[in-house]
Amino acid sequence: MADIDLTNADASFVKEIAAQPGAEKIQACFTCRTCTASCPVSAVNSKFNPYRIIRLALYGLRKEVLESDFIWLCSSCYACQERCPQGVSITEFMTILKNMAVSAGHAPAGIKAQRDLIRGQGRIYAIDEFDNKKRNKADLPSLPTTCEAVKILFPEC
Repeated sequence: MADIDLTNADASFVKEIAAQPGAEKIQACFTCRTCTASCPVSAVNSKFNPYRIIRLALYGLRKEVLESDFIWLCSSCYACQERCPQGVSITEFMTILKNMAVSAGHAPAGIKAQRDLIRGQGRIYAIDEFDNKKRNKADLPSLPTTCEAVKILFPEC
């Protein structure tokens, strides 16, 4: 494991994280590494290490965490969270980090593309009249081809 450089540590980062619903107990982590041992993703990809991500965040390494690609590898399976002896909501913590990364403009290209599709169409996969014709043939109800609710989520559209 590479050394951690603390010269750019931001003490407010962990406070900002811990203030989010679901991450209140993140500072209770006592580095037992049960999260990493329980993680099916880290079993096949050593780049994803929940323990290391928690440590980096607790050390205040905002840039290293939010600009990384490893936070996006979490599959939200809850295996780590179910086994954490301290009751840390690790899956929620990872979601908070992803949300913070997006807010800071550090989302991977695929996430940005999905966001743009949802912003423009209201869903990732467009539904058109052809789709509804197929649904009607199968005695399924038509689906709306536009999504007005997206305007609430993305008022700038």
